[in-house]
Amino acid sequence: MTGSSRDRTSNGPVAGRLAGKIAVVTGAGGGQGQAAAILFAQAGAIVVASDLNQAGVEATTRMAREQGLQIYMSAVDAADEASVGPWIDDAAKAHGGLDILYNNAANTHFAPFGEMTLHQWRETMRLELDIVFLPSRAIWRHLVARGGGAIINIASVSGMRATEFIGAAAHATGKSGVIGFTRQLALEGAPHWIRANSISPGPIVAPPTEAMLAQSEEFARNFNGWPMMSRTGRPLDIAYAGLFLASDEASFITGANLAVDGGWSTKGGYTAH
Repeated sequence: MTGSSRDRTSNGPVAGRLAGKIAVVTGAGGGQGQAAAILFAQAGAIVVASDLNQAGVEATTRMAREQGLQIYMSAVDAADEASVGPWIDDAAKAHGGLDILYNNAANTHFAPFGEMTLHQWRETMRLELDIVFLPSRAIWRHLVARGGGAIINIASVSGMRATEFIGAAAHATGKSGVIGFTRQLALEGAPHWIRANSISPGPIVAPPTEAMLAQSEEFARNFNGWPMMSRTGRPLDIAYAGLFLASDEASFITGANLAVDGGWSTKGGYTAH
């Protein structure tokens, strides 16, 4: 939605909020992950980031260089056990430890349930659950050794409520799993001062949704009608929520799932118009 004076993402103060922290960000080659990596670095963190897409790696590297930010990008598949473990171990060795994991990387298949294949289902589980589990497991011992840290997992409002129109059975299952996984990490991490929280974005205008918006007027009508507020979301909306949860300002918050969705998850019923 456009045209309103409030149809924008406000930029808040960030300087120093992650000073001295080492943050790992997956899926940072574009969209929400790129916004988080840039924002975390602007807040003073050294950011070690990855993306499977080489063009995305180069784009984020270029943005960081232009702003004088410390972001070290690599082409790593966060859903591949053989790749993600050594990548995180190397980052801990290079920077003397790790403090933050921002699990943004994900992918999914959307299809009406009656038409969904077993391959689509299993691939979505790999790219929404394995892709969160593997980096979390790899960084866990480094956070324990550090004396604590923060894990932020990107879930979805689709993991909290049913979603009209987009055929989200696999997506809803994967993201519900992320929310449950986060709560268990919070419980097991608490003795080690490891905080774990999830963020559930609502309708966010980013590369995956931009393609769907361009292809389908029906999807655009639904997408724009979901929030209570008179705009849809932007990647920076999610990044700012992540910055708060990663910072010491959130030192007493763990096991939480923060919906960043313009109020969509709190209203019931079919709302497209």
